[in-house]
Amino acid sequence: MDTVWMAWTWQTILFFGLIVAALVVLTLLAIYRPEVPRRGILRFPTTRGDRLFVSLVGSAYIFIAYMRFGGETLWYPLVAAILFGIAMFRFA
Repeated sequence: MDTVWMAWTWQTILFFGLIVAALVVLTLLAIYRPEVPRRGILRFPTTRGDRLFVSLVGSAYIFIAYMRFGGETLWYPLVAAILFGIAMFRFA
């Protein structure tokens, strides 16, 4: 695969591929198992797509904050981002 012109690595391709896969899964779930928006800790009605968006934005802030304050290894914010995503889908 020729991705040199975009300076992509296999990691960025995997990341965006997983986001596309999540969107496909959410679309199929919306078709086959429609959802009623629910209220959670965010205090406004959210759907699966809303919770995915909040999880992605929140994960970006977790990584940015960790790198800003001098973190070296990215395993710690990865665990925090996964736990944040689980919490968003469970409680939001």
